[in-house]
Amino acid sequence: MRTLWRASLPTILDVYRAVLFDFGGVITTSPFDAFAEYERELGIDVGTIRSINARSIDSNAWARLERGESDIPTFIEEFEQEAAQAGVELDGARVLACLQGQLRPRMVRALERCSALFATAIVTNNFHPPTADPESSPSAQAFAALAAVVDVVVESSRAGVRKPEPAFYELALSRLGVSAHEAILLDDLGVNLKPARAMGMTTIKVVDPDEALEQLSALTGLDF
Repeated sequence: MRTLWRASLPTILDVYRAVLFDFGGVITTSPFDAFAEYERELGIDVGTIRSINARSIDSNAWARLERGESDIPTFIEEFEQEAAQAGVELDGARVLACLQGQLRPRMVRALERCSALFATAIVTNNFHPPTADPESSPSAQAFAALAAVVDVVVESSRAGVRKPEPAFYELALSRLGVSAHEAILLDDLGVNLKPARAMGMTTIKVVDPDEALEQLSALTGLDF
């Protein structure tokens, strides 16, 4: 990460001073596509994995892994038990492998352009590995490279809090040295954007990356 040197400098707009990017589903392709492919392979309803992760959202296996409260073997055991309780048999390791998305070059360029004029951050729910070890996967290598571009990185597994917990956003804003109303957040999940918006952040839901970048361009005045 770079030294944060622009916090007191004016940007091209008076309104915004910071842009925060989620990683998986924003800078990389969505893991939900890989979940759906796995579900179709098994012949189960598309959306099953997401529905399991939506149960006991603050205390389930996924939440505990992302807050750094458990390790991968524990997650696999707990997640497979949760799947069995939902009436399906899933391979927890295969589910984790679905998180290895492909980089979106336009989104990477947008992050780099924003970093020239705004304070920037990567804010992600993750676990270790993969991102702790740059050699563990192409996605992890990309994460490590982009971490050097932005001013701040907030990882749930290191911070002990995760999106959509308000404390996660408060931590990111504090490290950036900006107020909520001065920040733009890009995320692919509405559940993550809702509390940020309630705090005063301007939010962009990334479903179609091109549409999201059009919105970001309108807010920042930059051409992506």
